[in-house]
Amino acid sequence: MQKNIIITGTSRGIGFELVQLFAKAGHRILALSRNERPINDLNLSNVTTFSFDLSDENAYSKVEDFINANWEQVDVLINNAGMLVNKPFSEITMADFEAVYKTNVFGVAELTRVVLPFMKQNSHVVTISSMGGVQGSMKFPGLAAYSSSKGAVITLTELWAEEYKESGISFNVLALGAVQTEMLEEAFPGYQAPTTALEMAEYISDFALNGNKYYNGKLLQVSNSTP
Repeated sequence: MQKNIIITGTSRGIGFELVQLFAKAGHRILALSRNERPINDLNLSNVTTFSFDLSDENAYSKVEDFINANWEQVDVLINNAGMLVNKPFSEITMADFEAVYKTNVFGVAELTRVVLPFMKQNSHVVTISSMGGVQGSMKFPGLAAYSSSKGAVITLTELWAEEYKESGISFNVLALGAVQTEMLEEAFPGYQAPTTALEMAEYISDFALNGNKYYNGKLLQVSNSTP
């Protein structure tokens, strides 16, 4: 069955692969990223993309207008976009923290809030977090803003599941370990991850379509390595 799917952070890495997987499977996708060109260049007939910045409060009305005009309902939202600052804590400024949280927490919350009225029973909100955001997991220096923001969306997911439990909408969060992406290179220069962006995208796409049958309000740790 054809689904309407919104994905953020689609210009590279896992998000870029997810768009292609869902498009190939015949679903309709709204791909949101600050840089829309990589998706535009794919020329996929069932994919719409426009430039979207999660930290821009005025951008959200564009998403609302698109859904109203074209879809009416949303089956899957994948909060995949993320921003990373890698600096010793002594050098991280309030502006750094604010920028990371604006994308990774406030943006995730706002887009979810905007999309929820269009979601029905059996819809699924999947938020991509990180092993660094999981309490008790191994932590790495330089990632204070990033990893703490990824911890925040884990708690947010649990709260959504409780607040919307009568709606039939499911909310789950995937804490990813190391995946070979540009963002991993920013966090751990030179580290070779055991998992490719495409392999992880295949897992996430399947989970987004089917995981809500088994999980709601859950954190799943998707990692076979440290980091």
